[in-house]
Amino acid sequence: MHPLPASLIIGTGRMAYHLGHAIQRAGGALAGVVGRNPHAVADLSRALGTPGFALGDRLPTSDVFLLCVSDAAIADVARSLPADGRILIHTSGATALDALAPHAHRAVLWPIMTLSPGAPMDFRHVPIVVEADDDVASAAVRCIATAISDQVTPLDQRRRELLHAATAVSTNLPLFLLARASDLLTREGIDPALMMPSFEAMAAKARAIGPKDALTGPARRGDLPTLEKHLVRLSGDTDLRRAYALLSRMILNAYGHPTDGIEDV
Repeated sequence: MHPLPASLIIGTGRMAYHLGHAIQRAGGALAGVVGRNPHAVADLSRALGTPGFALGDRLPTSDVFLLCVSDAAIADVARSLPADGRILIHTSGATALDALAPHAHRAVLWPIMTLSPGAPMDFRHVPIVVEADDDVASAAVRCIATAISDQVTPLDQRRRELLHAATAVSTNLPLFLLARASDLLTREGIDPALMMPSFEAMAAKARAIGPKDALTGPARRGDLPTLEKHLVRLSGDTDLRRAYALLSRMILNAYGHPTDGIEDV
């Protein structure tokens, strides 16, 4: 097993915090933490037990610049870093390697996981997607990824962006719909917590038997009268009603049921 390359973390948010701890747990060295906000740099450098630096400082020696910044900031931060032969790795699922210009050795290390404040996350069972534009960057990013995770998948940009979009569809959209449904109940004095056991069981069931077999409900059964009642009850929220109608039609079509009476949207 090759030793992990020494990483200099650029960024002070959740990705920097969790990845920094994961690299240290795997035996990797951190050369320091770099960021714009001195208070955030101080907090993260203290948490990781590593030096803190400002962008523009003379930076310590490392093998890798590990960019843990927002997608919108990647290109600007990459241009601000010295193009001195170090490998530059960003952690975005939706950003191309070209954003890391003018650096010669470019790679992506994208953990497919929502990161929250709190205790450092164990990445061992978190899927990680990697991509690189040359052998030098590929060797480094695979070394880091396989040291912290048992599920490492190489994907090119097109397939990585497709996976990113699919992940947004499957995670962000259901959570947004849950929030809208919670608002709907709250306005009527109904405790939204009544929905949570079903929501949690849905995810567990989808993992156990697959989403197609786990899907239940009136659209899956082709129960048009119940769907029509739901649309009436949702009439106070036009956008949510349209979303419900569209998704219901998609389910009805997927399972071979008629869609008569469910309006086109």
